Amino acid sequence: MGQTLTEKILSQKAGRKVRANEVVTVSPDFVLSHDNSAAIIQEFRQIGRERVAAPEKIVIVLDHVVPAASEKHALNHKIIREFVEEQKLPHFFDIEAGVCHQVFCEQGFALPGLLITGSDSHTTTYGAFGALAIGIGRTETASIWATDEIWLRVPETIQFVLKGRLQAGVMSKDVILRFIGDVGAEGANYKAVEFAGEAVASLSLESRMVMTNMAAEMGAKNGYFEPDTVCLEWLRGRARREFEPVFSDPDAHYEARYEYDLSSISPQVACPHSVDNVHPVSEVAGTIFHQALLGTCTNGRLEDLEMAVRILRGRKISRRIRMLVLPASREIYLEALRRGWLEVLYEAGAVILNPGCGPCLGAHLGVLAPGEVSLSTANRNFRGRMGSREAAIYLASPATVAASALEGKIVDPRSYL
Repeated sequence: MGQTLTEKILSQKAGRKVRANEVVTVSPDFVLSHDNSAAIIQEFRQIGRERVAAPEKIVIVLDHVVPAASEKHALNHKIIREFVEEQKLPHFFDIEAGVCHQVFCEQGFALPGLLITGSDSHTTTYGAFGALAIGIGRTETASIWATDEIWLRVPETIQFVLKGRLQAGVMSKDVILRFIGDVGAEGANYKAVEFAGEAVASLSLESRMVMTNMAAEMGAKNGYFEPDTVCLEWLRGRARREFEPVFSDPDAHYEARYEYDLSSISPQVACPHSVDNVHPVSEVAGTIFHQALLGTCTNGRLEDLEMAVRILRGRKISRRIRMLVLPASREIYLEALRRGWLEVLYEAGAVILNPGCGPCLGAHLGVLAPGEVSLSTANRNFRGRMGSREAAIYLASPATVAASALEGKIVDPRSYL
């Protein structure tokens, strides 16, 4: 019997052929952290090591609260900067860079065939490049800093086979919300999720990143697409090192397989307070909200901004709505600026924020008050995620968020396209 991509990469790292449910000790190619690096540094100090084991593998991006919103956050950033200097870490990105998951990819760390760990649950994003990318805890990250090793259980794999093509106005965010709604928030707990099928070729690399990012919301250990020409072309001129693409064998074992015709999927919305509380837009149309958020590590890329610009150009958002636009990185911000898109969005009534996580986690830049409702392109809508526990969050695609901002209520975006 053949192996899945996940089994193959862990076999290469373990130095032997492994199967699902085996436990292996492996050395990752890169290990990511962000503002939580301050806490990881404390854990590392307690281990008793003077120096990190593999400084060239450590990637730190400040993104969660940038610029610092309080003295506590400023101190955390100071601790991190001093540690980076002390340990001579070569891959440090300060507050201007953007969201860690976008920066990590743009800077050429997310590569086919690599094993990547990160102290953030949405590290799964890098599976869009055919990497095995796993979110881990702070203690595990500190241990990798100290030893350059981690033990992992090889996950079983669930396959989603994609057919057909998306309708105009339907985006990959709608697809992954539909999947999560169908299998549940725990439907892929500690599983690898493989997105495959003839329709994959029609999805941009940016669209694939949305789906692997939100694989975490169905409990997946990792999610991935096999690397193809779309992936390899995106990496041209970006890759930090040589890499060898890995592919699942035709006779690989899958614990479960689901087939979907993308042409049958309509715009979707995840309703409060769970990501798997998913309904077609038609079932929640007319819902009033107060704040629209376009951006984050899920939907803050050029493809997403372009969709919003198509809908908002020459129009004004509802006076009842405050709309926040959060490009995922400095690179995206600058390109959107060159194309005139930020001007279009600003003239429509949106507020343009610096790249970072900000309102997504309710730390600053758009915290919700009690009783308020947000329509967001982010990846989570748990109670208290964006501020008050008495607020509510609906998740949707950039198209749905932009169109709904015009009317001040949730609407189907297809009427604007």
